[in-house]
Order: sequence, then C-alpha cells, then structure tokens
Amino acid sequence: MKPLQGVVVLDLTRVLAGPYAAMMMADFGANVIKIEPPGVGDDSRAFGPFVGKESAYFMSLNRNKRSMTLNLKHPEARELFKEMVKKADVVLENYRPGTMEKFGLGYEELKKINPKIIYAACSGFGHTGPYMDKPAYDVIVQAMGGIMSITGQENGEPTRVGASIGDITAGLFTMIGVMMALYHRSITGEGQKVDVGMLDCQVAILENAIARYLTSGVVPKPLGNRHPSITPFEAFTAKDGYVIVGAGNDRLWEKLCNLIGRPDLVADERFVTNAKRTQNVKELKVILDEVFSAKTVDEWLKELEEAGIPCGPINTIDRVINDPQVQARNMIVETDHPVAGKVKMAGVPIKMSATPGAVERPAPLLGQHTEEILMEMLGLSAEEVAALRAKDVL
Repeated sequence: MKPLQGVVVLDLTRVLAGPYAAMMMADFGANVIKIEPPGVGDDSRAFGPFVGKESAYFMSLNRNKRSMTLNLKHPEARELFKEMVKKADVVLENYRPGTMEKFGLGYEELKKINPKIIYAACSGFGHTGPYMDKPAYDVIVQAMGGIMSITGQENGEPTRVGASIGDITAGLFTMIGVMMALYHRSITGEGQKVDVGMLDCQVAILENAIARYLTSGVVPKPLGNRHPSITPFEAFTAKDGYVIVGAGNDRLWEKLCNLIGRPDLVADERFVTNAKRTQNVKELKVILDEVFSAKTVDEWLKELEEAGIPCGPINTIDRVINDPQVQARNMIVETDHPVAGKVKMAGVPIKMSATPGAVERPAPLLGQHTEEILMEMLGLSAEEVAALRAKDVL
C-alpha cells in the first residue's frame, strides 16, 4: 500500500506547476487521470528535448499517470466530466482564474455534485486580488516575487534561478494544500477549495530577505554565493575549481583556521565573531581564496570532510547524475516508455519507511487510457466510447 492508494485525482493541468503536484501524488499511489485536449494534449508535449518524437520534458513530469482526452468545449464532454467528479477525490487545474467557471465546472458547481471534492487551483496570482486575471510564467513570478533581485553576482544584473522555481514551489505548495484538505476531510467529511498563487509562493520562500528588510529597512541585493549573515559561508577558489565551505559557528571557524594552517585568524580582531567576519567578509574572502588556491577541489574536500567542516563541490549536472549519494538514494530512475524506450529522470525525494512512493509506469501517450478510464469509472462500453469519439467529445 502507498499512502494515497485509492485517491482519485482528475488532473486538468498542463506544463509544469500543476503536473508536478499531480506527479507527486501519483508517485505515492494516487490514481491520477490526466485529462487532455484531443489532438494536442498538454502543451509540454511539444517542448524539447525530445527522444524521437516524444518530449523528455513531458515524460519527466507525468510518470505514473494515465491519460484520456476530453474536449471540454463540447457540452457532452462537460457532462462526462461531472459524472467523473462524482467518483473523484481531487480536481486539480491550473487554468487562468475564471476559465473553469466559463465551462460551468468551477468549484461552486462541482461541490454541488460532490460536496467532498477537493478542488485545487494553481494559477499565477491566485483567485483573488487585483492581478487575478493576469497571465504568468515562471520567469514572471520570479521577477515579481523578488527572488531575481537577490540572485546573481554582487553588483551584477538580476538573475533568474536556473531551475523553474516559480513553478516548482507552486507545485509543492499545491500538493501540501491538497494533503491538508484530504486530512481535514478524513476528520470532518468536508471538501474544500485550495487556491495557490505562484506569486504567493515566491513571497513565502524569501525568508531571510524579508526578515532583513523588515528589521533593517535595507533592501537586500545579490551577494553571489555568500550568505548575508553567516561567514565564511560561500565558494572559495581552489587550484582547479570551487569549494563551498559553510563554517556556520565559531567552533567550525576555529576548526577551519587550524586546518588551513592559519590559527592566527581566530584571534584576528576583524574575524573574532561571526558578526565581525560578516562585516569584513571581503577582506576574509581575499585571504581564504589565496589559501584555497594551493590545492585541488578534491584535496580540500577530503581534508574538510575529515575535519567535520561542512563542504561540497559545485557539481555540474553530469556529476550530480553520477554522484554516489544521489545513486544510493535512487534519485535517478529509469522507465520503459512504449515509444521512447528507456528514459531516465529524477526519482522520488520523499523516503517513507512503511509506505514508500515509486516510479512504476512511464508518462502516458496522449489519450492512451481514454477507453479504459471511461469503462472503469462510468461503465461505458467500447461502442459508446467510439460514438463519443465520432462526435469529437473525446
């Protein structure tokens, strides 16, 4: 048994934030039915890179799901969807606010059909507020949410985080909201709406930056790889690359000074406390860069690890994929896709002792399970499904 075994999710989402949330539910046993427009499906099916004609981008976000097509512009399709809602636990959508209401499938209507339904909407700005109707992409909310203003090299241009953190965090918060709503329903029997805005999620993860501004009135700016209030806590230049070192307290600072052969720095008035080290961080960086330049990254990592000082290399993606810790934790998994063949992707990051998640099926082909799902959920015959196809309902 997986923790979400038996939970039926009608997944109307596309591209990244919504599909990521639904994929996590599917990894842990939810019966996720991906409902896509006929002919084209999820927009991300057209996003590269490709394995043959199949999108690796799409496959990495839609494993463990089944796909059916449904043309929600057709009145019969909307009636079919309502029948499915009666037997579902979760409806997940990431349309612009108001779209589902235009179809007559908003939360207020669906809860009349199934009062226990959890309706999760993940959008750019949420379902309230002056920006509600604005469209949004990851880079838009990274910009508006402030994270770009504190990312990048000191005195450099604002920089987008390399991964789509605007979408991914929204997907994570959406799943958390659904889990809490399911738990609440298990106690009260009541469903509810979960409204997640991507911009809200960006504000929620600013933590230290918001705290610094609200206490000091100083607007945070990019600091490169260093921490704004812990020193040394950044990248140092070794002979053949960079070493990240995090000496997060005075004990670790003293250990580091002894390890690098500079015990004099412990008593140096500029560096005797974390506050003073942070105040004089640029002077300290010059000193430590000179020390670290004497050895290679691997040589430093060996010595630092033996001394118990937090450290790490700045891995490129190829090194991440082959890292022994990543491999040991099954964070790179392989699926056998019916068209693309063997496809590798990131694994399941939450490890549970009694009810672990797993990657058990590849991402579906467009509409691969339409007939199977309609027979299973609504008891339709093959002939009835064929008739619906002929009318462009599916």
